Formats: sequence, structure tokens, C-alpha cells
Amino acid sequence: MIRPLTLALLLALSATPLAAKEAAATDYAAALADPARPSADRERDAARKPAELLAFAQIAPGEQVGDFVMGGGYVTRLLAAAVGPAGKVHAFQPAEFIAFRAQYGTDQAAVDAAYANVDAVAGPFAAPAFAAPLDTIITVQNFHDLYLKPFPEGTGDKASAALFAALKPGGTLVIVDHSAADGTGTTLADSLHRIDKAAVVAALTKAGFTLEAESDLYQRADDPRTTNVFDPAIRGKTDQFTLRFRKPS
Repeated sequence: MIRPLTLALLLALSATPLAAKEAAATDYAAALADPARPSADRERDAARKPAELLAFAQIAPGEQVGDFVMGGGYVTRLLAAAVGPAGKVHAFQPAEFIAFRAQYGTDQAAVDAAYANVDAVAGPFAAPAFAAPLDTIITVQNFHDLYLKPFPEGTGDKASAALFAALKPGGTLVIVDHSAADGTGTTLADSLHRIDKAAVVAALTKAGFTLEAESDLYQRADDPRTTNVFDPAIRGKTDQFTLRFRKPS
């Protein structure tokens, strides 16, 4: 029989995680409502499910986080609001991307200027120079780019090692990317801009990470995974995997 006092303690302990989750949900709602977010970002929220992504990534106020390949800044702005003034977002844009299209640099500079808690980070794609040990790194629809033909062989392994080194012991790396057919590895990165989930797991496990969790947040069973992700017939409706890796403590 469980004594009343013991039962009360168990109930109190079991209630704590729920309260923490509710508080986190409130924080993420505030991040989505941040008035600094442009309307174009808000229009993308229904498809990109930002609150759910932040929750899966376990982003908390005061953290040091990295956005690996920030693109136009959609995720960077969310992270800036979620970590708050006591936190910092290190927003990385590869030098190769900026050289290819100047808009990447313009977008990075604009987000850096708009948020006091965002620091712009540039450098080689395979060697992001994050200035501080990070709690979490997020990269969305970018990991496959490490295997594009313009980049030297081994770029994926070097970047994976750099991401591992950038994290604090116990830190996490969250990967979202377009799914390729099982068994195709990295071979469709150029032609379809997709990557086999197993290839990502293999690369990051080799770098020292442990796969901790997977979410079906962006899964779409009706995507045959055989079409280029920029094809109008499938763009914005691709099957994507969402993985959380942890650097051992």
C-alpha cells in the first residue's frame, strides 16, 4: 500500500514535468508572437510547425544555440525570441553560400542587426567558427548540402566533427532534412536535394554523436521521395525526417 505522504510526493514529482512542458509551450508561443518576426515568416508557420520544432529541440531561455546555415533567418529569429536576452544565437552562414549569392550575406547582416542576442558567424561550410560552446545546434534542410558536388569529398565528415566540437558535453544537434529513398545514401544530394536518413545517422555517429530521439513532425507518406524538392509539384510538401543527437557528457 502507498502511504498518503508517499502518494503526495509521487504526485508532486509527476506534476513537475507537466508544469515545465506547459511553461515551455507558453515561451514558444511568445516566440512565435514576437513582433520582430516578419509577416512572411508567420505565413510559413502552419507548414513549418515552429513551436513543435523548438519543443523537440528542447530550447530554453538563456541557452547558447547555433543555427547551422541560417538561410533567410526563419529559424534564427525563432531561436532569438526563445532563448531571450540572457541567451545567444550564433547564426552561421557558409562563406561559400555568400560567395555564390550575395543575398545570403545581406540576410545574415539584417538579422544580426535586428536582434541584440544574435551573432553572425561566417566561415567555410566544413568549419563553422562558433565562438562559444553551444547547448544546441539546429540545422533545417541543409545537411544534404554538405554532399553537393561543388564541395570537396569529406566535407560532410569534417562538418560533422566541427559540429560535435562546437557543442558542450551533453549538448544536442537537431537535424531536419528531405528524405531520400532508403539505401541511396548521399547520392541524391545533387539531383534531388535529398539524403537518406541512415546516411545522416551514420555520419554523425562516426563523429561521436548518439541518436537520442526522432520525430514524425514533417513526415509525409504520400511523398515518393523520387522528385527534386524544388519541383513545384512537391515543393513544401516533401517527406522530411527530424532527428535529435546528443554529444556524450
